[in-house]
Amino acid sequence: MMQCDTYTVLPEQANIRIDKFLSEIIPDLSRSYIQKLLSEHAILVNQAFVKANYKLRTGDRIQITLPEPREMNLIPEDIPLDIVYEDNDILIINKPKDMVVHPAAGHDTGTLVHGVLYHCNGQLSSINGVLRPGIVHRIDKDTTGLLVVCKNDLAHQSLAEQLKVHSITRTYYAIVYDNIIEEEGTVDQPIGRHPVDRKKQSIDLRNGRNAVTHYRVLERFHGKYTLIECRLETGRTHQIRVHMASIHHPLLGDTVYGPSKDPFHLQGQTLHAGVLGFLHPQTGEYMEFRAELPDYFQKLILTLRKAE
Repeated sequence: MMQCDTYTVLPEQANIRIDKFLSEIIPDLSRSYIQKLLSEHAILVNQAFVKANYKLRTGDRIQITLPEPREMNLIPEDIPLDIVYEDNDILIINKPKDMVVHPAAGHDTGTLVHGVLYHCNGQLSSINGVLRPGIVHRIDKDTTGLLVVCKNDLAHQSLAEQLKVHSITRTYYAIVYDNIIEEEGTVDQPIGRHPVDRKKQSIDLRNGRNAVTHYRVLERFHGKYTLIECRLETGRTHQIRVHMASIHHPLLGDTVYGPSKDPFHLQGQTLHAGVLGFLHPQTGEYMEFRAELPDYFQKLILTLRKAE
């Protein structure tokens, strides 16, 4: 069955190219794939065909018809991977920006899974199916940092259970809009699918799943931005992005949950999974891994400091 979605353009989203707009609000679809859909007339604006460079107007109604999903045959690809640690059971990878974790519509190739399949000669856990082999948890395309991949089902079951009981250490670093006055805090709000925009998540007090994010201020920049550390107690889709936006401090660069125009022209949200810790599935020993902030993040911090 074909999937149809509709979006209504808000005033703050006007004057943005349609291909850029859709690639930001639907992160699972690449910009080139959206351009392909536009050329095939699978995307309409006010019931009319438009080109990829069409600039949106307030009130425009966008209708997207996605083709039926086809069965993908995963072919391993020799993609460079930043491997932080590896043994017979697990693989710790420092994921760069603009890399999708597993195949989805518009991302048939070039994902982290394709690269891991090549690196491990196909020896990955099978619990998450043929499109997500070895994947226990994921991070967004434009989020950088650490994630663990499991090479066998026993390792996968162990890590999945640790995730379930919230015993895995996951610390992220982010820059948010405006000055957070308090030194630290907790957002404890359930998260569910957005009632109107099905590609987004939102605070959902009635049907949402329990979600808890602890944050701590690391540095403030002239009252306009704040560098924070976030510790996840749970792991919902877009959790940090939704939670920080809910307390009026959306992530810098996040044009989905924050302002539609980013003053620094970043490629997505400033969010980095910097610390990952868990009990090794075989030895039971606690292991903790760290990944430095990526270059763009470090340069941005320097820019904000200089502006003061």
